[in-house]
Amino acid sequence: MQTTGLELITVIIVTYNSASCLQQAASNLSKFPNIILVDNASQDDIRVVHQQSLPHAKLIRLSENRGFGAANNAALMQLQTPFALLLNPDCTLSVCSVLKLLEVATVFPQAAIVAPQVSRPDGTAEISYRWPARVWMSKGPAADALCSVGFVTGAVMLLRISSFRDVGFFDEAFFLYYEDEDLCYRLFKAKRSILLTPEAQAVHASRSSVKDGFPWRSEYIRGFHHAQSKLIFEAKHGSRSVVQGLRLRVLILAMLSLPLRILWPQPRYLVRLSGRIGGMLAWSSKATPSNTES
Repeated sequence: MQTTGLELITVIIVTYNSASCLQQAASNLSKFPNIILVDNASQDDIRVVHQQSLPHAKLIRLSENRGFGAANNAALMQLQTPFALLLNPDCTLSVCSVLKLLEVATVFPQAAIVAPQVSRPDGTAEISYRWPARVWMSKGPAADALCSVGFVTGAVMLLRISSFRDVGFFDEAFFLYYEDEDLCYRLFKAKRSILLTPEAQAVHASRSSVKDGFPWRSEYIRGFHHAQSKLIFEAKHGSRSVVQGLRLRVLILAMLSLPLRILWPQPRYLVRLSGRIGGMLAWSSKATPSNTES
């Protein structure tokens, strides 16, 4: 298998109680010469998996869970290659697909990000790319050829580091969710290209990267930070008055749907909805800078 070009890329993987995912992906990851693992203060055996399965990878262990964006930034600041491949622990990407991303990035040197088509484990394509929602609500089927987009999911993306010198990396105000939306929107406003190539394929086992023995706590945290990050994004790129109205509307809708979730019990969704309500109630506009860039 051709691997020439992989030396130009550093794979960055942020983990949080993700040792089981990393163990499953280790055989494929071992083909990549440059890997940085950033662990957000996990309580699993990530160190053992690192030593036994990916000993050539650099492991950065943070003293606390600083969130997805901050953990990626910790690795990006130490990069010594011109490209970084951000990869979720529950994402699988073949060497051939990575080399395809690199080929596209080489042909289009103006591209800040090149991303693959993401699919679920059953083969269903995820349309996890679009134009910025604040500009145009994209519609239609999955892409069938190389295309320029305004947003791609942070679960897997190839970054050209030189394109971020005056744009910055992730805004650490976002603990979880919307950090990729914010990054792509800043690139969009800076007129930097984001390309999607369906010739490169990634499989994403969504929501399977965290296994800490407390699934309900994880669902609550997801709901809480999704609500918080949505408001942070709107406050940063919009106005506080719009955010206050959005917060009120989401709270009303969430409270109205709460009895339905109780009467038609689906514990995962009920806990996540509770987290969303908690996130909306806990949010403070004073803690969120408006119209700032990272």
